[in-house]
Amino acid sequence: MRLDLELEVLCGQLIVGGFDGAEPPARYLRALAEGRRGGAILFRRNAPDVAATARLCRALAEAAGPERPPFLGIDQEGGRVTRLPAPFLTLPPMRSLGELVDLPLLRRAARAVAAELRAVGVNLNFAPVLDVDSNPANPIIGDRAFGRDPGAVAQRGVAFLEGLQEEGVLACGKHFPGHGDTELDSHLALPRVAHDRGRLERIELPPFRAACGAGVASLMTAHIVVEALDPGVPATLSRAVCTGLLRDELGFRGVLFSDCLQMAAIAANYPIEEAAPAAIGAGCDALLICHDEDVQDRAHEALVRRAERDPRLRERCAEAAARGLRARRGCPPRPCASAAALAEVVDGAASRAVLADIERARAAFAAGAAT
Repeated sequence: MRLDLELEVLCGQLIVGGFDGAEPPARYLRALAEGRRGGAILFRRNAPDVAATARLCRALAEAAGPERPPFLGIDQEGGRVTRLPAPFLTLPPMRSLGELVDLPLLRRAARAVAAELRAVGVNLNFAPVLDVDSNPANPIIGDRAFGRDPGAVAQRGVAFLEGLQEEGVLACGKHFPGHGDTELDSHLALPRVAHDRGRLERIELPPFRAACGAGVASLMTAHIVVEALDPGVPATLSRAVCTGLLRDELGFRGVLFSDCLQMAAIAANYPIEEAAPAAIGAGCDALLICHDEDVQDRAHEALVRRAERDPRLRERCAEAAARGLRARRGCPPRPCASAAALAEVVDGAASRAVLADIERARAAFAAGAAT
């Protein structure tokens, strides 16, 4: 895809930000309309109910316009990472779904989640978690993972991502190259992984390799240092990880999101003016900056100024923007036009049937385990 965009718009398409409240700030709408944002990430603070969520997504989509439809993303994993309140479908933790070993049910569950997201206008789910739950002391992954066996995580992760994408929502597998065996929370500090490359190939990488083979629309980086891949450099900022390993070796062709650049693993060690260009230069295509519009503006300014001086970074920005726009134009946000249409999907018959089948399967599993 050839892009004919001014540099300010080109760089703006790489920033997916967050904001407070269920009403979109005028400042954020203006940034979308002017091309200084490529979308938004929504949290519980933005989604008090079904109608408000649909109104918000409609306003964001209209501000961005049809030529640059936005990423409207959310973390709707299930379990403890669920952003949308009742009556939206809330799945159990992925660990408990994974242990059922029922791939058709898992795919149906993902499709039901995606149908509800699509109905309110969300076109990107930051799920599934593809990390392997290999460290019981991990404070951030745990039951968000499908299990402790890499093959099982790969199989179940692919079923879930395919279910999302079959129902018209972009999936985002996370956290590459594997956050499962850390003892620090990257929201608070920078974890380091000392495993050799052989161990990574056996444990951490198989689910991501499988997701790439299955055509996952997007992946998210982990803010971790993997010493065997790029000593001292967080994966989000590492060209060896984001380009050399992910694209050249694993064959990933989708959109690569950074995890939020305001997390302490990055923010406590790199100013945003350094982190934003470094992440794009490493191979990220979209930067999550989830909380502060001033920080988003600083990241945008840094990208523009650096790309003006560095033709290679400008070329990388163009590549990233084209990749993101291709995904967004293929899956634009289209919230339901009426409350009645929303009510047919959110907490509708398909969602209730899936939840009932999950509960029956979990009860049967528990009964079998007890005998």
